[in-house]
Amino acid sequence: MKILIKNAQIVNEGKIFPSDILIDNDIIETIKTEITEDNIDKIIDAQGKFLLPGVIDDQVHFRDPGLTHKGDLETESKAAVAGGVTSFIDQPNTVPNAITQELLEEKYKLGAQKSYANYSFSMGGTNDNLDEVLKTNPREVAAIKLFLGSSTGNMLVDNPDTLEHIFSKTPMLICVHCEDEATIRKNTEDYKAQYGENIPMEAHHLIRSAEACYLSSSKAIELAEKTGARLHIYHLSTAKEMSLFRNDIPLKDKKITAEVCVHHLTFTNEDYTTKGSLIKWNPAVKTKEDKEVLWDALLDDRIDVIATDHAPHTLEEKQNPYTSCPSGAPLVQHSLTVMLENYKNGKISLEKIVEKMCHNPAILFQIEKRGFIREGYKADLVLVDTDKHWTVSKENILYKCGWSPLEGSTFTTQISHTFVNGKLAYENGQLHPEKYGERLLFAR
Repeated sequence: MKILIKNAQIVNEGKIFPSDILIDNDIIETIKTEITEDNIDKIIDAQGKFLLPGVIDDQVHFRDPGLTHKGDLETESKAAVAGGVTSFIDQPNTVPNAITQELLEEKYKLGAQKSYANYSFSMGGTNDNLDEVLKTNPREVAAIKLFLGSSTGNMLVDNPDTLEHIFSKTPMLICVHCEDEATIRKNTEDYKAQYGENIPMEAHHLIRSAEACYLSSSKAIELAEKTGARLHIYHLSTAKEMSLFRNDIPLKDKKITAEVCVHHLTFTNEDYTTKGSLIKWNPAVKTKEDKEVLWDALLDDRIDVIATDHAPHTLEEKQNPYTSCPSGAPLVQHSLTVMLENYKNGKISLEKIVEKMCHNPAILFQIEKRGFIREGYKADLVLVDTDKHWTVSKENILYKCGWSPLEGSTFTTQISHTFVNGKLAYENGQLHPEKYGERLLFAR
């Protein structure tokens, strides 16, 4: 099938320029002005709209298998596609944890059956599965994921010898959640002594503190430098951690890279008063100063990637007292829209958004033929209307959990079309019923 997109403003590789694009089956065949060709199956006039590469979200928790009352690969990948996210990398702390090659492959089978977006699943490391980690195929699996602070699931890796063995022996990219567990436990006990089970949500960023984050991140970086491991640190949340990262070498040459999540660029601890548990994440949303320094680091390239850490829970679960209220929230449907609103407000350029959400994840994970608008690449594309007002509400939320911390927020940009592997998967509020997602491959 051939689709012609006409009159688009293409945002790609640091430039914005007018062009047409011809898609032939799953590939971008031609990029040039005024394409004229016979036998076109569909023509889309993109006048007044921007055409971006599909977003690659390098950190999501779609809850499949075992936690599907919160979300599953079908529902959350639908939400992703509606939000312009055409590829995702899902984390291993499902039930059962993806900590053997057999369990990991079961997740890939689920992805093939259920995903509307392109998918990959990371292999989970534990204190005692090094042999399984070392079997991981770098061509077919995104990364090794290590939890250096406890989160959803039971995958805390806190044995120093195990960590050094994994860092020194695997050729794979290692992605880490960094929070110092001993610090968090002590802080939790201190607050429990004062408040019992009813710790105020406003204390979350003090319990899962900036110091807990910095201690863990700095140790992970020290170990990566010692062993030569390729390290990517997920969801950084503090100003202090930004001193750990460099911006004086190209991304392709970096051995240690950094990610920030949309919520850490959006909320601060002051929002706990109104949002409460709906913005309880690990690592915690922190102060206004932290947020401002994260923005600075994003714009000066110490931070390489923007992601979501999309992690749905039911509203009922989120209404539990602090100590039993799970951390995490859904964001994958709204991440690009939030960043586009920051563009409209003069905070970041369109070119930089595309760099951090599309190009850089593809470079960092060495994803094959995705993340850029190039002839011969997979046609994962997003058309954006930057003059469209709409409000996030129960009626237009696609997450299985049915809620968003952004409910009631009005935006002035909207995703109008999403292409996954050259197929029109989403158009003006309507999802195509067929699933076009494919397993991501890696050029390594």
